[in-house]
Amino acid sequence: YYDAFLEHVENLRAKGHKVVACGDYNTAHHAIDLARPKPNQKTSGFLPVERAWLDKLEAHGYLDTFRLFNKLPENYTYWDMKSFARDRNMGWRIDYFYVSPDLAPSILAAGILPDVLGSDHCPTTLTLAV
Repeated sequence: YYDAFLEHVENLRAKGHKVVACGDYNTAHHAIDLARPKPNQKTSGFLPVERAWLDKLEAHGYLDTFRLFNKLPENYTYWDMKSFARDRNMGWRIDYFYVSPDLAPSILAAGILPDVLGSDHCPTTLTLAV
């Protein structure tokens, strides 16, 4: 799937389209993107092969918009409900807005809204100039 996705967005870019690819990627890219990286090194969502694909996406120029504005740890978008992980902020950042590099000048803000309840995920935001 990942390679087909990358091929698709690269085809869009080749046709002159700007790309915003957002959603639940189900992968914490870096150790900073989850509360407990060491015990989760062999857990789906933090496997080397999954993380390598996000490296590949970024190598093609796509930007993790949240990290352009916030380099701090403990910013998560998903928490396990059964263990009440949100109450302790023991989460994972697995929801992203990735954009093609041609959109970089248009990025005004990107964020996470951890206080918005209703799901085991919280909303993420991206503000672009139009």
